Amino acid sequence: MFPAGALLSWGLLTVAVVPASLGEMYTSLLNVKQAIGVERKLIGYLRTYIDHESERLDDIKRFHAKVSDLHTEVYRGPAAAMANPLLAFTLIKRMHSEWLNVVYSNEAQENAQALRSGYEKEEGDLPKLEDLQGAAKALMRLQDVYALQVASLVRGRFQRVTDGKSIDVYLPAVSVPLSGDDCFQVGKVAYEQEDYYHSVQWLEESVRLFRGTGGIWRPENEGTLEDALDHLAFSHFKTGNVSHALSLSQELLHYDPENGRVLQNVEKYEKLLVSSSPESIRANELRRPTSNHLRTRDTYEMLCRTQGSQPLQFENPRLFCDYFTNGNPQLLLLPVRREVLSVQPYVVLYHNFITDKEAEDIKRTSHPGLKRSVVAAGEKQATAEYRISKSAWLKGSSHSTVGKLDNKISVLTGLNVKHPYGEHLQVVNYGIGGHYEPHFDHATLPSSPVFKLKTGNRVATFMIYLSTVEAGGSTAFIYANFSVPVVEKAAIFWWNLHRNGQGDADTLHAGCPVLIGDKWVANKWIHEHGQEFQRRCSLNPEE
Repeated sequence: MFPAGALLSWGLLTVAVVPASLGEMYTSLLNVKQAIGVERKLIGYLRTYIDHESERLDDIKRFHAKVSDLHTEVYRGPAAAMANPLLAFTLIKRMHSEWLNVVYSNEAQENAQALRSGYEKEEGDLPKLEDLQGAAKALMRLQDVYALQVASLVRGRFQRVTDGKSIDVYLPAVSVPLSGDDCFQVGKVAYEQEDYYHSVQWLEESVRLFRGTGGIWRPENEGTLEDALDHLAFSHFKTGNVSHALSLSQELLHYDPENGRVLQNVEKYEKLLVSSSPESIRANELRRPTSNHLRTRDTYEMLCRTQGSQPLQFENPRLFCDYFTNGNPQLLLLPVRREVLSVQPYVVLYHNFITDKEAEDIKRTSHPGLKRSVVAAGEKQATAEYRISKSAWLKGSSHSTVGKLDNKISVLTGLNVKHPYGEHLQVVNYGIGGHYEPHFDHATLPSSPVFKLKTGNRVATFMIYLSTVEAGGSTAFIYANFSVPVVEKAAIFWWNLHRNGQGDADTLHAGCPVLIGDKWVANKWIHEHGQEFQRRCSLNPEE
């Protein structure tokens, strides 16, 4: 009783899932950029195909013109044509073989096969179904976290409504509007996850855009106006808006009047409307579902939207900026600009910690080792929807810059960061709408992989910003109620554990989704062991 590709017993939805190839392009913007080069090759193949097809069509036009001219100028009467043996011969030859060669020419197939062969050469580097789904989910994530209007995203703008007015969250230099088919693909991904809150919004835009083009089908499109109407009608039904589901189904029947499934849906919708009270059939307000796994969602999203502008947090008189040497002779001539962002938890930002060259060295060295980022899952590690990025681990021997950064971190913090007291440098490149939902860096369970080094828990985090972003990507401290925007070449440091070794709950933090930009960071996690004389226990067991 709903769009093709899914099976329904009334009131129960079962989606037929298409097996997804393993695709991870969407999890790293580096891979997305590499896809641009692949598409350039495809453009070249298509250009060659167009040129060859143009030549083929020019030949056909020439043949058509030749034959047409003969009939206009020479074959004015059958007798005149047959009187000349040369004309008779060419007529018979043309009718016997030339028309045959034109009509059954293999040239079109050969041109198409050459295009397909070029495409197949690049097929291994093309996005997979998982990439399309991941990119669509990223748009919905950005929509939710930054309260963006779907209608504005469709126009290529990033806007949200504040005090009844649409304001630009970010104004891109180039606006890229979405097509009806683009919106259909996003809505379909939501639909297949039974996420009708999002499917309604994106399919509404799809239907509007398809209607605007008169429902004209284009060869590159996967969806049609009928497909969008079909999915949208059922989405409205699932959200309780039966009257809208009925009107959309009736519109669909104009295009496909013999569709038995839709006819049955219309009949059921009409019966529901007749048997229901006026109050129950009144259009329900579309509401975003609550989150079962993210209890701090509202605070997290608010902090992401403010992007570091929390006046009450930064009016604290205990916060300050200074030139910091940590009492180390190496910093006396060139102290570091330190900005204390929070006292509890203790969070510090070090400006200009890394140079442009050092940042590029680290990013370039990490490229071969980038793999989908994982999270702790009991004693093992696994990928997760709440962390979208790729990461690589760099040993001190992988590049001289890694060793230099380890030394800088040790000088600034006074901590022992040599392996295994400090983990290898983790380099992270975020993907489309890349994020990492609220989490602790320190282990909260004895079975955590963090303890595999046998050097205790992660006592501190030192995170280096290797790039800047145009919008989004802040680091949000949930319980401490503040966020820090990405500051290029800066580094942020905080203690994960209290002096008594217990985890500091106030360090719950998140990497907000990247709205615009290519976010790279490097993490150095420092463990408890090896710091006995650098960070001593307190006489107060509660501290």
